[in-house]
Amino acid sequence: MSIATPSLDALRDTLPDELKDIRLNLSSVLAGENLQPPQAFGVALAAARFLKCGPLVQALETDIQTGLGDAAPAIISDAKAAAGLMAMNTVYYRFRHMLAKESYEARSPRLRMSRMAQPATNKTDFELMSLGCAALAGCELCIKNHEASLLHLGATEDACHDAARIAAVINAAAVGAC
Repeated sequence: MSIATPSLDALRDTLPDELKDIRLNLSSVLAGENLQPPQAFGVALAAARFLKCGPLVQALETDIQTGLGDAAPAIISDAKAAAGLMAMNTVYYRFRHMLAKESYEARSPRLRMSRMAQPATNKTDFELMSLGCAALAGCELCIKNHEASLLHLGATEDACHDAARIAAVINAAAVGAC
């Protein structure tokens, strides 16, 4: 199953010649070697939201709504939730990891994250979105935890790799689009 991406294509075509590689990558990375289209587009949308890139968010949401039918509201909702939670978590857990002090590790985060356990799509798709955001933030602890969770859920390393690739290309596209 592939979906038409007229809105994303139009945005992609506005990227300057200096970002030709990114234009080509944007087209190919969402084809999903190891992810289903709802997963690939969910990761892309979460990444665009995490980066606060309005034009990419709008293009992706439009194409998700027209191309993924009844699944679209759940994907859009989880992408928004994953981006928001990861904006919080990557700051907090990177802080703890960088300090590497037992005194901070012993403290409870006391940060609400119940949406991670009760996503609108499913746990695997939400974790893929979260992994993409963690990669964007460069939070080692978050990357390792989300990858381990995905493997425990039955996802493959190839699926995790695709999520990181999608996030990386969305990050590059945001350079030209935002």
